[in-house]
Amino acid sequence: MAKVELKQPVVQEIADHIKDAQSVVVVDYRGLTVAEDTQLRRTLREAGVTYKVYKNTLVRRAIEGTEYESLKDVLEGPNAFAFSATDATAPARVLAKFAKTAPKLEFRAGVVEGNFYDAEGMKAIAAIPSREELLGRLFGSMQSPITNFARVIKQIAEKDGEPAATAEPAPAE
Repeated sequence: MAKVELKQPVVQEIADHIKDAQSVVVVDYRGLTVAEDTQLRRTLREAGVTYKVYKNTLVRRAIEGTEYESLKDVLEGPNAFAFSATDATAPARVLAKFAKTAPKLEFRAGVVEGNFYDAEGMKAIAAIPSREELLGRLFGSMQSPITNFARVIKQIAEKDGEPAATAEPAPAE
């Protein structure tokens, strides 16, 4: 079997990962211990992120002609790739959080929703909260004025000597 035939399934695997990906993040993992790498993989898997180490030449072939082609300039040395099909900021967030405890892990670059970001840009992307967190903040801010209004009305009613809304109603005549 020719070498090209052996490499084609790996190129296809990479192409399948990037086809549905909302984001791809490239990191330099040199210097991580086996325990750190195992913990990182577990954390990424729990966040729904695929994390793999591929040869740069195979990644170049897979990203050719795609929106991820801009990554080819950073494909030097040992790289690991984090792919996410569900949450565009999840790989950057998880990797940045992990990098605080393992400073050897360094961002190289990434593509998030079709836009290329360098290492500093990926750190900025990592600071963006998850969709669920943003929705929680939105609903909390929408609920806050209503809750405050209800408290004020209750305090006014209690101040005027009227029973609070939680008191028992007066008997009917």
